[in-house]
Amino acid sequence: MTSRNRILVTGATGNVGRQVVSQLLAAGTVSVRALTRRAAGAGLPGGVDVRQGDLADRAALESALEGVDAVFLMWPFHGAEPAGAVVDAVARHARRVVLLSSGAVRDGLAPERQPHPVGRSHAVVEQLVERSGLSWTRLRPSTFAANTLWWADQIRGGDIVRGAYGAAPMALLHESDIAAVAVRALTEDGHDRATHTLTGPEVHTQAEQVRALGDVLGRPLRWQELSHAAARARLLADDGFPDAFVDPLLDGYAELLDAPRPALTDTVEKVTGAPARAFRTWVRDHRAAFS
Repeated sequence: MTSRNRILVTGATGNVGRQVVSQLLAAGTVSVRALTRRAAGAGLPGGVDVRQGDLADRAALESALEGVDAVFLMWPFHGAEPAGAVVDAVARHARRVVLLSSGAVRDGLAPERQPHPVGRSHAVVEQLVERSGLSWTRLRPSTFAANTLWWADQIRGGDIVRGAYGAAPMALLHESDIAAVAVRALTEDGHDRATHTLTGPEVHTQAEQVRALGDVLGRPLRWQELSHAAARARLLADDGFPDAFVDPLLDGYAELLDAPRPALTDTVEKVTGAPARAFRTWVRDHRAAFS
């Protein structure tokens, strides 16, 4: 393993970022700096240089980048407007960036021609990173298993999960596997200009995800189908769910019904040496969140 002196992890208290921080520390070959909006209550391990701020805070970002060799860049915005300034700042300080992009990006299409809004914004960031002069690796993950945490309140309140497009199939991916690939790309040679398409090892529809949750939790959970309009109203009424993401999410689920079944990759195993974790493993790891 080739040591990089200091790595900055953005979005360090998110599902993936927290795992990147922990796994970098476990590797023991680098010093880790974390950028988070919640520095005081970040709860990150000892030995991490925690900095307050986010990618929209230019001064905080510049300060966090001082003396950094590599950056794990998690794009938290639903658009790409700040991307130029962020990538320019990274390129002024670091030599390498690992970008957490999106599986919604389609190869061979310009950003403005990407069919999904999430793919459009991430394709812009990918393009800027490619043109930055940085050594780069991009990760394109499939659906995060952590998205099922959106159902936690419903599950704590009863045995029915309500939503639209229960037949939509997804290759759910454990955030620990995303982080494991990111850590290899940040600390090892051989990942320059690579695109790592990541999936979990199985495809589950939303209704099957609910049944799997029930199996692990020991409860008779079941899916109740809602219309698009009813699901949209429910999500818009949820203060914890970003309004700007409601329509892209539901439209994306609708498209999954007509699209080919998600293709599985073995990229996680090829990069890390360990197979991607199953969804039931993820549920066992997060059991407390549903209780």
